[in-house]
Order: sequence, then structure tokens, then C-alpha cells
Amino acid sequence: MSRRTSIIKALAEKFKEIDGTGTYKSNLYGSAFPFLKFWDEVNCFPCIYISAGSEQREYLPSFTWAYLGISIKVYCKNADSPQEELELLLEDIETVINNNRQIVYDSVNGYETTEILVASITTDESLLIPYGVGEVQVQVRYQYHA
Repeated sequence: MSRRTSIIKALAEKFKEIDGTGTYKSNLYGSAFPFLKFWDEVNCFPCIYISAGSEQREYLPSFTWAYLGISIKVYCKNADSPQEELELLLEDIETVINNNRQIVYDSVNGYETTEILVASITTDESLLIPYGVGEVQVQVRYQYHA
């Protein structure tokens, strides 16, 4: 399995921890997936779909940094207040990212991310009522092992 695929799978597993208990305000019921679906294909709510984007490399004398852009699509449905439900879920996603800046994505080789940071958050701004659609762009930095 590629590094990119391994990283998004590891992130999806971390997002499955959003269960409405403790500090989490939302419950995903385990609906976090390491692949992309567009909002018109989604039929279970709330849910998260993750896809890898572009990647840049920084070559240093002794090792290489890789910077992977990841898109997290967030979907919810609520007849009364989809935007509020979406905002709570976005906060939970930020909590997971902030609590897991380093995640192991290849336990066999001991590879882990060095840093995961939120780059941007956008929403549909209530244009798709009763749906709420958001996107979180994150940047994952990890050491590239050739």
C-alpha cells in the first residue's frame, strides 16, 4: 500500500473516534472513509470522506520531507439546523487533528507522520439546506523513505 493511501486510512480510523462522548459534540457512527464521494452520492449522514491531493517534496542532504495535501469532505443532514450540526462536526475534526498530529501509518516499518495541520475550512454557507457540506484541507508532513 502506498504512503498516501496509508496516511488517509490512518486518518479515517482516527476520525471514527468521533462518537459524541467526552469532548466530541457529534457522533459519526463510524462513518469516516478513506475515499471520495460527492455530496449527491452520499446517503448516510453525518459522514466524512478523505482523499489525498497534491504532494511536494523538500530534499535535504540526509533525508526528504514530503508535504501531502489532504481533503476531508464533511456531510451532514438536519432539517432544522444543518449549519450548526456541520460546525460542531468541523470542531470535532479539528479536535482529532490537534490530538493526533503524529500518527503511525505503517506499523511494520514504524513510519509515522511528523505533523498534521489544518490549512483551511470551508462550508456551503447554508446553500444546500437541509444538507450541510464542508471541507477541511490539511497538510501532512512526513519523512519520505525511498
